Amino acid sequence: MLEFDYDLFVIGAGSGGVRAARLAAQMGKKVAIAEESKPGGTCVVRGCVPKKYLVYGAEYGSSIAASEKYGWSYENLDFNWEKLRDSIQKEVDRLSGIYSNILNKNGAVVYNERAEFIDKNTVILTSSKKKISAENILIAVGGRPWSPDINGVEHSIISDDAFLLEKLPSSILIIGGGYIASEFAGIFSGLGVKTIQAYRGEHLLKGFDKDIRLRVGTHQKINGIDVRYNISPLEISINGETYNTHFDDDSIINSDLVFMATGRRPYTSSLGLDRVGVKTDALGSIIVDGLSKTNIQNIYAVGDVTNRLNLTPVAIREAKAFIETLYGSEQVEYDHSNIASAVFTRPPIGVVGLNEAQARELYGDDIVVYETSFRPMKNILSGKEEKCFMKLITEGMNEKIVGIHIIGDDSPEIIQILGICVKAGLTKADFDNTCAVHPTLAEEIVTLNARA
Repeated sequence: MLEFDYDLFVIGAGSGGVRAARLAAQMGKKVAIAEESKPGGTCVVRGCVPKKYLVYGAEYGSSIAASEKYGWSYENLDFNWEKLRDSIQKEVDRLSGIYSNILNKNGAVVYNERAEFIDKNTVILTSSKKKISAENILIAVGGRPWSPDINGVEHSIISDDAFLLEKLPSSILIIGGGYIASEFAGIFSGLGVKTIQAYRGEHLLKGFDKDIRLRVGTHQKINGIDVRYNISPLEISINGETYNTHFDDDSIINSDLVFMATGRRPYTSSLGLDRVGVKTDALGSIIVDGLSKTNIQNIYAVGDVTNRLNLTPVAIREAKAFIETLYGSEQVEYDHSNIASAVFTRPPIGVVGLNEAQARELYGDDIVVYETSFRPMKNILSGKEEKCFMKLITEGMNEKIVGIHIIGDDSPEIIQILGICVKAGLTKADFDNTCAVHPTLAEEIVTLNARA
């Protein structure tokens, strides 16, 4: 029999990699994991967690302004970017330390280096040049920001950099229309930065329900963001301390900082996948089957590196299913349908299931759309113009709920619970039979009427 250093070697200590390593180690397997950055991955170190703290920071400013109508007065109000930045990084370090402790406590060996393949059972740690063999190898390296190849792109920052700025700029140009671009536009605008968001499409958040896309653009403008549509960058040049970004419509946007938020790609370059023949697609995504197995018998992949559904909780569930399949008594394929998600714009968005276009494509005229739009109670007294919007989509005679889309305060919290309802296959009648909690924003979801 072949003898390996480890039963399982994991490349990448993000949420998926750490979960897989911990579970395997708890089952008595000999496990090691390699991470070139801090344990915790994108979500903890340079993604979801620090980003949401920035969103909180941005919201405090508008909340303080809105509080005047509620009787509060204040003077000498000041915002300190350095204090917020450093507080967040301190929390990031604490959380990363927890991930390290989880691995160590459960007996997994942690290598703080990048690992690359030599062959299908062997990796090399790039700093120490140590070679390690394993019976099975899991790739969980996630993704990295991607920027277009234009002249002067090196003058721009990416999302990784945004958390560590030495100081806030007076003005910023954010290029992109996805959730990262839209969230950071809300953050910088909320922190008092003159913010321009430029996007090549007609509406922000491609892939989301059309009504959500229309309304998020409106909310960006309400928050003081100058949104420019249907333009793509061609070049970034420097004029003193100002960056001049040239676009394909002959316009030039001047700003103190340019932020490229044009998407993410799987972090598979230089992993040595070509040495072992692991198949990837045109974007570098690792191709796997329903059990997270690649075309190589003992090599697997979970999380954003597979580009299936790029959400932290999904990576964790994929990792759990992988370990149960590899070391358990049965094969477990994780179900990627009806997974709720959120976008932390201001106000935030919560979605689960199909958007209206997808539902019509699948079910034709068998769908019914229920929706409402209103100013939340909190905004009426404060004078804020933001409106909440809710859409519920059903299909068939029994009106099974196949999609819910919300934009408004607390949408992420609400959609988590509604995700259970959609996953369970509840119907519009089940919602109608549920008594409302008053006065709340969420009560509207059980009192919706069909679109006129």
